[in-house]
Amino acid sequence: MENLFIWPDTGLVCLATLAAAVVRGLTGFGFALAAVPAISFFLPPAEAVTIAVLLQCAVGCRDTFTMRGTWDTPVLKRLIAGAVIGTPFGVTLLLWLDPTMLRIAIALLILIGLAVLLRKPKGPRKPPSLGLATLTGAVAGLCGGFAAMPGPPAVAYFLTTDLPAARARASMIIFFFATSLMTIPGLIWGGLITVHTLAMTAVALPLMLFGTWFGGRLFERTSETGFRRLAMLVLLATALASGARGLAAFTG
Repeated sequence: MENLFIWPDTGLVCLATLAAAVVRGLTGFGFALAAVPAISFFLPPAEAVTIAVLLQCAVGCRDTFTMRGTWDTPVLKRLIAGAVIGTPFGVTLLLWLDPTMLRIAIALLILIGLAVLLRKPKGPRKPPSLGLATLTGAVAGLCGGFAAMPGPPAVAYFLTTDLPAARARASMIIFFFATSLMTIPGLIWGGLITVHTLAMTAVALPLMLFGTWFGGRLFERTSETGFRRLAMLVLLATALASGARGLAAFTG
């Protein structure tokens, strides 16, 4: 039992969780992007991913109650349905293809998507397309399955709709909670949910809750335009992090 918590590593993992939770509370996404690389400095990457997933599942259970009625149910249902379809294919790709090249490809796709989003729209933003939501969910599940990054397709989708920032943020939070739940069976099957990862999750959870709450308070002071800019900045960080990780592995 004395080896469950090794200081100062445990404290640093908690600080990484707190910082990533603030990002999540502010934008509705980006927790795994910020938390996993930071936690990987102190724990094996597989454990970092597992802890991040467990934390998102734990706080997501609370979010389904506190945010009830604030998300867009029709869009969310179709995103989740698409993710259920796409995730198994993503896992298959992970087993058959080189994750390094896939991460670089994802980075390039995100940058292309950002370039499109940064273009001034010719007309007003349109209501969300339910058919496109299903396709987006499938692509998000695919990306989540082979690169643990379901966020960029979903974020890009919401940024192109006329949904209010609060509704888009709530929908993203619940969607990523759902995609985290989808990964739990694989983590159990792979033997990654252990006494150690559960203990670290329990220690970091209070900071996850506080950081999400604090980020939510910051969001309340953010305008619609400010929210979209923040979301694009996090997407850019996703592209840079994914590309750098892929290039680092590719160059050895």
